[in-house]
Amino acid sequence: MQAIGKTLIVFGAVLILAGALLTFINKVPFLGKLPGDIYIEKKNFTFYFPLMTSLLISIILSLLFWSWSRR
Repeated sequence: MQAIGKTLIVFGAVLILAGALLTFINKVPFLGKLPGDIYIEKKNFTFYFPLMTSLLISIILSLLFWSWSRR
């Protein structure tokens, strides 16, 4: 039972951090406007795919989780 409680606390902390990140993500000026992000705008159509932003976030999270697992 104690392990489930600790797991729920960790998941709660992760959700709080994700909520804070989503709240303040618009304050980062370069995020979503990196070279390599695909943005196509036509007359009645707009397509946006943040390729480089996704890769950057993936690399940062991978390094974070890798360093956390080494502990």
